[in-house]
Amino acid sequence: MSPVLYRKWRPQLLDDVMGQEPIVQTLRNAISRGKVAHAYLFCGPRGTGKTSTARILAKAVNCLSPMDGEPDNDCAMCKSINESRALDLIEIDAASNRGIDDIRNLKDKIHFAPNEASYKVYIIDEVHMLTEAAFNALLKTLEEPPVHAIFILATTEAHKVPLTIISRCQRFDFRRIPLETIVARLMQLCKNEDITATKEILTLLARTASGSLRDAENLLERAIVSYGTQLNENQLRDLLDIDSDDRALDLVENIVCK
Repeated sequence: MSPVLYRKWRPQLLDDVMGQEPIVQTLRNAISRGKVAHAYLFCGPRGTGKTSTARILAKAVNCLSPMDGEPDNDCAMCKSINESRALDLIEIDAASNRGIDDIRNLKDKIHFAPNEASYKVYIIDEVHMLTEAAFNALLKTLEEPPVHAIFILATTEAHKVPLTIISRCQRFDFRRIPLETIVARLMQLCKNEDITATKEILTLLARTASGSLRDAENLLERAIVSYGTQLNENQLRDLLDIDSDDRALDLVENIVCK
């Protein structure tokens, strides 16, 4: 089974993360200067690069030959993380592991030294789903973490994360990705995958995605599955169930005139 587009072309370097330049620059500087924090909070809308950035950060801090704050993607540690077999990168889905027992299990294991990496990196996705008791247990760990542990908390709903947790993390707010940036990315994907699609078609997809690059890539994949690699605008309008812009303009004109 071939991987879906957003996984096949997932960013592998901080420079590959699109639309989040201030965050990328800060993280790159922190890595190159040895100023990596023990806990980060990545928050923002879905599909804006939070988890991808977390994985790149995990690679960069453990890379055997980092270059200007970037992982080299060629050493043994980078390859093991890229291939999802690194024992020291622990990813937890808080939506399904949200109770105090799950966090206690984490606390019991966190003090063990890393197996092969310099740091154990814990990525907790959708962290806002943790229970109150689980947050209290996590708070104690964030207050006194072992030197070999780094936490990266990711959420789409930062307002549900207790302030006591937020105050112990470096917070980065991921913004919706600009339309032109998404279009440029889709154009590159089409080139890589030998897909024929005009800029107008890709702009239509990007608008529908509302600032989420992952949603745009999934829509492109859906279009390919439905119509093949030769895409036209009528197909996309049928797929997305949207009327032509002319009808919308006519409606606005009638409203204004009356």
